[in-house]
Amino acid sequence: MGKRIIVTIKPSWFFAAEFPRIVLGSSRQKREETLSQQIEKKLHYWYVCFWKTIITNKELRMKSRMNYIGEKVYIGIDVHKKTYTFTAICRGVIAKSATVPANPEQFIEGIKKWFGGAELHSIYEAGFSGFKLHRILVSAGIKNIVINPASLEIAAKDKVKTDRRDSKKLSEQLSFGRLKGINIPTEQEELSRLITRTREQILKEKNRTGNRIKSRLHFFGLINANDEREISEKFLSEVEVQELPMELKYSLNILISQWRFLTKQLDDIKIEMKAQSFEDSYNEGIYQSVPGIGDVSARVLSNELGDLSKRFSNQNSLFHFVGLTPSQYSSGESQRMGNIDRQGSARVRKILVECAWRAIDLDGVLRACFNRIASTRGKKRAIVAIARKLIGRIRACFVQRCEYAVGLVA
Repeated sequence: MGKRIIVTIKPSWFFAAEFPRIVLGSSRQKREETLSQQIEKKLHYWYVCFWKTIITNKELRMKSRMNYIGEKVYIGIDVHKKTYTFTAICRGVIAKSATVPANPEQFIEGIKKWFGGAELHSIYEAGFSGFKLHRILVSAGIKNIVINPASLEIAAKDKVKTDRRDSKKLSEQLSFGRLKGINIPTEQEELSRLITRTREQILKEKNRTGNRIKSRLHFFGLINANDEREISEKFLSEVEVQELPMELKYSLNILISQWRFLTKQLDDIKIEMKAQSFEDSYNEGIYQSVPGIGDVSARVLSNELGDLSKRFSNQNSLFHFVGLTPSQYSSGESQRMGNIDRQGSARVRKILVECAWRAIDLDGVLRACFNRIASTRGKKRAIVAIARKLIGRIRACFVQRCEYAVGLVA
């Protein structure tokens, strides 16, 4: 099987004269003549026709599959709710790029069929979809990693963002070995975290509801603008006995009922968290021995970090995970350390900073360190430094399998 390719040329293109006889034709007829004969006729254009052998699509697919035997194929996946957009690279060349339905089993079947015999490596960004896709890929024999979206390198002038470009960047940087995967929790660890993370969401909603109640009262001038009281049962009881317009009273009663319902849910979650602490008594005991860490903070840290000696091989990896690694700006003889990079877990970092504020009142050594840094860098930077020191000491407790020692100089 073959096909005819038609190319238009001019007589001035003398490189074509290297071919002694070619098939020339016009729009009306085709004939076989030499170039010199055509030039004598003063033709301005020719339609040069030649035959090129091609293979069928089926033969091409079979040939492509055979070419991937023993090769390494790097697949970047841009995951969405309904679709996966992926780009596959082999030997530095894009082998395939497509958008397919977000069905893990069908996706794996497709790439294994296309890249039969290849060693498959894949990558996608952590996000709403969790780690279900990762576990399915790994169980199918594909070497997959999940990365923090902030780890993906993006050019400063790259202002165009599409799913295909994102998947291409993922596959390229994976093939170059420039990306490192995050820790993948077990399914049980994910389930345990649901308790404390649900508490966090409900607490935010409760605070939001309380602010709505005060906003209603401020709007009608029923409380002083300088009233800084927090919403409590006593506060709400005072509001309920006031003589208010019917519409306002109706609106406030709904918000008050919602606030009380959320408070009840938080009490129920607290009981569940207590049950968790009994099952995780070893980690719980070390975290609660640290000054400034209470029941809730200990449960959050235990669910999010677990045993620090097993999960983190050194302090730097721990600091990087919680986002307490300072950025660096160095050029020539100038070396300057900047703010923390904030690329780690914001949830854990917030808890550590809150605990650090309480810890400096209970541990004299930490207090002295805080005062020394605050005198030159300010209190905000100083408390971040204390949070960093605090989590480093907690890891040391796990390594040495002992509780925190207050006042220890290190």
